[in-house]
Amino acid sequence: MANKTVFIFGASRGIGLGLVKEFASRGWHVVASERSRSDDLHALEGDSLRIVTADVTEPGSYADLGLADGGLDAIILNAGITGASHQSAQQATSDEVAEVMMTNAFGPTRAAKALLPKLKDGGTLAVMSSLMGSIADSSGGYELYRTSKTALNMLAKGVAEQDAAARDIEVLSLHPGWVQTDMGGPNATLTVEESVKGLADVVEGAGGGGGFRYVDYSGKTLPF
Repeated sequence: MANKTVFIFGASRGIGLGLVKEFASRGWHVVASERSRSDDLHALEGDSLRIVTADVTEPGSYADLGLADGGLDAIILNAGITGASHQSAQQATSDEVAEVMMTNAFGPTRAAKALLPKLKDGGTLAVMSSLMGSIADSSGGYELYRTSKTALNMLAKGVAEQDAAARDIEVLSLHPGWVQTDMGGPNATLTVEESVKGLADVVEGAGGGGGFRYVDYSGKTLPF
């Protein structure tokens, strides 16, 4: 495992930061991005961790991160927001819709396409989705967040079919579970450590055959 490298996009806190710790503990070399300085992330900096600055909504920020073509075994696009607090389709302004869709769906998709050459053939590209992005499972509510994650799933499947398949790169839409983060809140059922251990297991076991999977942190397939 010591020679494997993962790029975690959006690693300043929560699940992203937890993934940095988990992959480093497994012997992976980690490249991690922050939008603004994260003291918690920099506290981990060392031989196995390189920190870069990038914003998923600004393509210029990740155009040249010093990543070699074919040098990554996995990419995890973790950046995301909840969106406006009201979460209502009726109340949503054009700016609020644009913000959540660019940050959660179109931004990660542009980053995925731009960074794909950095992945080795047979590697793994993962986006951080949510069970809330499942149309089959939906009970409504959280309309801004849900639609952005549904869009992310659709776009990720498109990347799998159009961009990744020819190189046997597997694309994953990952549901981390309901996790005790700033976004998930204190009543969530999973700790960050429990979630990221499962997510890392899924990523480590993926790749090599192309295709697309929508799965949770335990590897369970979710309804699209």
